[in-house]
Amino acid sequence: MVKRPDGMNAFEFSVLSALRAAQLHRGCTPRVAESQKVAVTAQHEIAERKVVRSDVDASHLAKPVDLAAR
Repeated sequence: MVKRPDGMNAFEFSVLSALRAAQLHRGCTPRVAESQKVAVTAQHEIAERKVVRSDVDASHLAKPVDLAAR
């Protein structure tokens, strides 16, 4: 079992790990020693703060359309 970093809730840890595991599965270079399973490698990267969350600036995205207003 991989211990999640202090200050990170379980949901954030699991979502970040899943996203990073998908990247590793597609061929991204691991930032820690590889485990047999991609998910475990991803969890170790998150736990060691080698991969961190990036807040997305959504100001350039299209505004959502309210379909109920039509």
